[in-house]
Amino acid sequence: MVSVLLIRRWFPWAGPLFVVVVAAVLRLWNLGSPHALVFDETFYVKDAWSLFNNGYESTWPDKADEIFANGNANIFTDVGSFVVHPPLGKWLISLGMAAFGPGNSWGWRIVTALIGILAVVLLMLIIRKLFGSTLLAVIGGFLFAIDGNAIVMSRVALLDNYVMFFALLGFGAILLDREWHATRLAAWMAKRAETGEWPGWGPAMWFRPWLLAAGLAFGLTMSVKWSGLYFLAAFGVYVVVVDALARQRAGIPFWASGAILKQGPISFLLMVPIAVVTFLSSWTGWFVTTGGFYRTWADSPETAWTGAFAWVPHVVQSFWHYQVAAYTYHVGLVTPHPYQSNPLTWLFMVRPTSMYYQSSAAGEGTCSFSTCSEAITEIANPLIWWAGTAAVLYLVYRLARYREWRVGLILMGMVAGYLPWLMYTGRTVFQFYSIAFEPYLILALTFVIGLVLGLAPGTGGVGADAVTREPDRTVGIRVLIGYLVAAVLVSAFFYPLWTGMQIPFSFWQMHIWLPSWR
Repeated sequence: MVSVLLIRRWFPWAGPLFVVVVAAVLRLWNLGSPHALVFDETFYVKDAWSLFNNGYESTWPDKADEIFANGNANIFTDVGSFVVHPPLGKWLISLGMAAFGPGNSWGWRIVTALIGILAVVLLMLIIRKLFGSTLLAVIGGFLFAIDGNAIVMSRVALLDNYVMFFALLGFGAILLDREWHATRLAAWMAKRAETGEWPGWGPAMWFRPWLLAAGLAFGLTMSVKWSGLYFLAAFGVYVVVVDALARQRAGIPFWASGAILKQGPISFLLMVPIAVVTFLSSWTGWFVTTGGFYRTWADSPETAWTGAFAWVPHVVQSFWHYQVAAYTYHVGLVTPHPYQSNPLTWLFMVRPTSMYYQSSAAGEGTCSFSTCSEAITEIANPLIWWAGTAAVLYLVYRLARYREWRVGLILMGMVAGYLPWLMYTGRTVFQFYSIAFEPYLILALTFVIGLVLGLAPGTGGVGADAVTREPDRTVGIRVLIGYLVAAVLVSAFFYPLWTGMQIPFSFWQMHIWLPSWR
């Protein structure tokens, strides 16, 4: 009895704290190894350092990676480099380099790792708000903390972890806006009922701070990668649909037209302008200097716009031309790569990305086996990833049958983070882009775990929370404990391949569960 009381007293803070510690240890331990630019770090780390110094990304001499890693980081030029991603993620990477030195591999990865840890915290807060359960928040956060995809993407200085984090911030803001809007809509209807005033098309709500926050968060996402635009668009549509359904439930006669034609434009003005301003602000270094790529493109009479648009400032013309060129590059990228992965296979983890691999023979360096391997491979924990995929498919069925708002919100995260990539199945893309939607896989899995434990809200129609048949908690707890133990063991088994540890080649081979993982 005493032990139960102690658990109830300490778990609400000790459980989340434990998850954060686990996430931090798995992401920070030996973070500086390998001391080499791995995979696309060759672009983003060097771009970050030249951006920090010049205000824009600059070119580097040939074979600069080894020179850079050896500590000679100031070999960049003043010539602008054609980069196809906005600057925010690289600005953030540069903060760690400024603090610890550009030649310190811990320094160029530390901010990405901290973002990965904060993402675990943020996901737990969202789960707690979404389901009202600290236990589910701890379980979901723990699964995210120990998953290989999340760990690897927090330990390499790439941009996608930032996309995931800022998009998740926007998701959380949309969740909070839903409650904010519902509360104020109910108050508005109650006032009309008292006065006998006809509700008509419903209210026009200008004061929705969480929509402003969502617009800011999605603008930050766009400022890391253009794919953040998908989150802004998807959740912009989501807000209009949810507003319409809320007005219908409240009894507003013209609920659809009121949501689309009256509140819809207001929601657009609350979300989109702040997102655009945020995106443009991330390019401040490019605007206030003259050395960036295409920065003076429109200064030439041969290239400047003529006719009706000749009045547009040259800097704006140059910026527009740059964005068009970047977009053309993105949609036309078909250069073959040995680790490219068709988006149709991402949910099944058919072709994870090898970020780094080095082999050595006995006696070479510290190798004490006949053959050694050092690998950083973006393989998610199969038990977590495939279970999450199954949970998403189940949620699609559940939404069609019960129309639960929590299920719809989770799936909208998948819609924004995953479905747009299905338009580019012929492009050169990679499995690690999936980190952008992994939190919603974890949310789907957490929802199913909640059903098993009897903790998640049940079915009951649009926006309702009815009670389903109570499951056997004893069986559910046993299944969950077994699953969590198995997931921990699998993560321990794969951890060397997520962190570049030196292992026997035969041990590396044991992790090739599918031929396509080689």
